[in-house]
Amino acid sequence: MKRVITTTVINQSGVLNRVTGLLMKRQFNIESISVGHTEQPGMSKMTFVVNVEDAGKLEQLLKQLQKQIDVIKVNDITDKAMVMRELAIVKVVSPPAVRNELYAIVEPFRATVVDMSKNVTTFQVAGDPEKIEAFIDLMRPYGIKEVTRTGVSAFVRETQKTPAAQLSIL
Repeated sequence: MKRVITTTVINQSGVLNRVTGLLMKRQFNIESISVGHTEQPGMSKMTFVVNVEDAGKLEQLLKQLQKQIDVIKVNDITDKAMVMRELAIVKVVSPPAVRNELYAIVEPFRATVVDMSKNVTTFQVAGDPEKIEAFIDLMRPYGIKEVTRTGVSAFVRETQKTPAAQLSIL
């Protein structure tokens, strides 16, 4: 089962290596990883997508991550309402005869053209991983020359609380 785990860490040299090393020692396959600065200076957020078969192993992993000296916070956000996005850049064979057809296909994905040559168009598409997979699947028949993807970035959605006064009116 895929799990989405976020960690807030102190942005220091070697932190990524120590955290991924811990995952490797526990034999977790990292399906996706992304790391970036947060709104707090000196802090970064790591987002991992890992396959976990055993709930006990997951709990052990979360506890061991929390024990790391540079790790401030660890969350498994898989079962929470979250915003999850990924970016892909896809080079597609696109001779002039099929360009209009390609553009009609990519429009619903809100993909943008980021580069174009005589017979190749490079698209950028962002969204949840399933959307990215669907986009790539539709591009395959035209001939994909290259694909590069970022890791998943995710966080928990804010809840919308209804004030007590409004509840009594409803």
